[in-house]
Amino acid sequence: RLALQGRVVRLAKPPRRWKAPPFAARLQWRPRETRLEGRPLRKRVGRKSEFYGFDDAVVTVEQLALQHFAREEEGAWRGVHSENGLWLTLFGLLMWDALFAPVPEVFQHAFQSAPLDLGTATFFAAREEHFGRLLGEVRAGRAGEMLREVWQREAERQTCCRGVSWTRHTLGELETFVKCLGGPGLAAILGLIASDYANWTGGMPDLFLWRQEPEAGARLVEVKGPRDRLSDQQLAWLMALDGAGLDVGTLRVHEPAAV
Repeated sequence: RLALQGRVVRLAKPPRRWKAPPFAARLQWRPRETRLEGRPLRKRVGRKSEFYGFDDAVVTVEQLALQHFAREEEGAWRGVHSENGLWLTLFGLLMWDALFAPVPEVFQHAFQSAPLDLGTATFFAAREEHFGRLLGEVRAGRAGEMLREVWQREAERQTCCRGVSWTRHTLGELETFVKCLGGPGLAAILGLIASDYANWTGGMPDLFLWRQEPEAGARLVEVKGPRDRLSDQQLAWLMALDGAGLDVGTLRVHEPAAV
């Protein structure tokens, strides 16, 4: 949708006489950008950039960003390279009762890890009442309790649920994540995924940063190397998260200027 809106705005420019649409101003928004000069290991077109980290080890651009934010002068953030994995795990665990709601004809056998209509236009509408209740509980700050309930019931047998990883993070880590993120922000993320699973399960920010002192807080950061740019999907996520009141931004790692 963001790409289509951009095309509409371009059509409204002179010499055309169309009036600019109401969403034109919002399309000018860009996330706060942090710039970091890296020490590149190699510069090869078509290969992922590698750098020397703050500890002089060879790291990816995402690992370098995590080291940067972990420094005391940058806020001593802890972090994970999450992309989509963390959020799909949280979505599956917290929206479990909606995913496995008794909707007619979406479960044909006992070995399905998701309903057949997941990712279709009817998925949310068929479970709107379930999602409304669960998102309301998340918004009210009950996400930690909800995680424990599902984990205690399903984790021992590692019940298959699309998107859920039982091994990537511990229950304690997930509880910390949702506490630092806060109920309203987490509900906004899960609500987007629920409303349009096919389109909102890609392009999520690279890093999830959190800290518990001096007070609980979280940041979501998209990391870009020297020759990367934001995709429309990544920008859409950052715009939506910013609109939900979350702390979002980008970190651009650039190479030293040639001497």
